[in-house]
Amino acid sequence: MIDRIGEDFSFYKTAVSLRQQRQEVLAANIANADTPHYKARDIDFSQALQQAMGNSMNLPAVKLDMTSARHIAGAGSTALQNDLLYRQPLQPSLDGNTVDMDVERMAFADNSMHYQSSLTILSQRIKGLMAALQQ
Repeated sequence: MIDRIGEDFSFYKTAVSLRQQRQEVLAANIANADTPHYKARDIDFSQALQQAMGNSMNLPAVKLDMTSARHIAGAGSTALQNDLLYRQPLQPSLDGNTVDMDVERMAFADNSMHYQSSLTILSQRIKGLMAALQQ
């Protein structure tokens, strides 16, 4: 039973993590709106989620390099790394920048809304489990 709960929360954890990663990419696009030759990037969320869940979250391990014998050896897992796609510009600028602020703002707002709704659903699921355990 605990495994089923863990699998359910694993999905939400993955979805929220991907939404957060996409938010960072979109924020970078907005921040570089005036940078010459900057190419707008984005993540295909549904493909990235299917890939992450299909791999059962088997992420490659990270080995930390030690520069001193007194350092503590450490290992961890990498963050979700997805292939960033280039956004096709609707109207490219003369300086080679492909950031369209209207598109970026809309994608940012849409992703924010989905991120918040994912957190709300996760919170409600946890509250439901807590209520069931208390009875």
